[in-house]
Amino acid sequence: MARTIGIGKQDFERVRVNNNFYIDKTHFIKEWWESDDDVTLIARPRRFGKTLNMSMLEKFFSLEYAGRGELFEGLSIWQDKSPDGDYQYRKLQGTWPVISISFAKVKETSYYNAQKRICQIITELYNKFDFLLKSEKLNEIEKQAYRKVSTDMEDYIAADSLNALSGYLMKYYGKKVIIFLDEYDTPMQEAYVYGYWQELIAFTRSLFNSTFKTNPYLERALMTGITRVSKESIFSDLNNLEVITTTSKKYADCFGFTQEEVLAALKEYDLSDCKKQVADWYDGFSFGDRKDIYNPWSIINFLAKWEVNTYWANTSSNSLAGKLIREGNPHIKKAFERLIQGESIRMEIDEQIVYDQLDSDERAVWSLLLASGYLKVKNFRSYTSEFGEWKQEYELKLTNFEVKVMFRGMVRKWFAGSSSNYNDFIKALLLGDLKAMNTYMNRVTQDIFSYFDTGSSSEKKKSSKDAPERFYHGFVLGLMVELTDRYVITSNRESGFGRYDIMLEPRKPHESAASKAPTSLAFKNDAIIIEFKVQDEDEKELSDTVSEALRQIEAKNYQASLIAKGIPEEQIRKYGFAFCGKRVLIG
Repeated sequence: MARTIGIGKQDFERVRVNNNFYIDKTHFIKEWWESDDDVTLIARPRRFGKTLNMSMLEKFFSLEYAGRGELFEGLSIWQDKSPDGDYQYRKLQGTWPVISISFAKVKETSYYNAQKRICQIITELYNKFDFLLKSEKLNEIEKQAYRKVSTDMEDYIAADSLNALSGYLMKYYGKKVIIFLDEYDTPMQEAYVYGYWQELIAFTRSLFNSTFKTNPYLERALMTGITRVSKESIFSDLNNLEVITTTSKKYADCFGFTQEEVLAALKEYDLSDCKKQVADWYDGFSFGDRKDIYNPWSIINFLAKWEVNTYWANTSSNSLAGKLIREGNPHIKKAFERLIQGESIRMEIDEQIVYDQLDSDERAVWSLLLASGYLKVKNFRSYTSEFGEWKQEYELKLTNFEVKVMFRGMVRKWFAGSSSNYNDFIKALLLGDLKAMNTYMNRVTQDIFSYFDTGSSSEKKKSSKDAPERFYHGFVLGLMVELTDRYVITSNRESGFGRYDIMLEPRKPHESAASKAPTSLAFKNDAIIIEFKVQDEDEKELSDTVSEALRQIEAKNYQASLIAKGIPEEQIRKYGFAFCGKRVLIG
């Protein structure tokens, strides 16, 4: 009989006691323990079993769970034998003082509240061990210091609090302490979004240095998060840190489900016939040299509900990813246009993410999207540049169909405030109704032009000519979402003697289709070329700018690639879009 599926279960004890669906990841205990690293940081996308694995580790090592071996019966760690036949890990279970803490709830809009929330979490942890205050193993000075830990404690007390607690526990138990910190980077992502990055970093740097670097009571520690925040930001001088990112081979199958595990789960729930559909939607994540990792959250929901959907993509806000793409420079948007069409891009990235450089360093943007699970590595190469610099280039693609659906929905939301005008513009474009195109496009630009020009202050200092280009690439993405079933849409590609702005190549150029617009007109699937141009100082009227855009289309023979594919000249429409601020003229 198939096990009961518990959606959202993150407590290992509850999963095991209730016999919920669980894929055995206890081999991670053995791999991590035998690696003998002082401090380990593992970066994995959200909803990939990080919290459940941390709970598993706590229940295995903590003295609080001594004698609870039944939680691990039947799992790989409980069957593991040494060369002499000894069940060595059974003897290790429940034998260490453990400090387990999570920053998952630190999602505040200001530094003051974030600092208070972290202090509150530490205070609750101290309350859990308040039996130490009754022990004679702590002297009065230590007990007084213990009582100073509170939500309102000074920063210097908070910074040293986990180090101090480690010392108290070592004195009580006579053993060094294991520390688990889950979702260590959640406060940092919020700090970037809400603009208090520098303040938070100063606080967490002191906390982490005291906890993981200068802590003589620490046996070893494990941190999990989504990103590898740069060492310079928060881990300065922490030279005993082992960092595991999505490209690392270590622990590659310990988070997420492998193909073998998914096929076994589908069989357990009589869903083996759905394996191709499940693979298309949820496979595609790669960790190290494993290319067959599935998103566990979506798999569990599929097993429970027997239908595919964007389960992982809809579990939490994707606002940071959306912000980086929407506010990104034109080069980021061009690359994203290719990704959303199913193509790959080649990028030099740095897996150390510096949040305060996300506005200025494109590599940081792609690094964050890769770490977050939105992108996967198709190929990788290291090389020395002509200037003698060591380079690492990644070929990246959207992870799977679920991610593509998520981003398509995100783009639609960008135009939601002007959906009526935007949709009416698309209908006018398909009908070739130039007057209506002008009417609706000017309404669209009034509504959402500034929405695509909301970059950082440093970006805003650039030429105002960047604003139309920002809007243009957002507009291209919108077209891709709405018209990809009818057209192959490309931008900034070579054709003839130059690079066009937008080309819409009909998928079935010789068929006609009835328009969905409330009119008796029908449209042909004409090819369309669009050239954008910002009004120059020597162009007195926008009409002059339109003429220059159309002249450029002809002079550079942008239609050449379409004609080469057998589309006749008379079936190719050409438009010039002229910008002056938020005003647009199409001709």
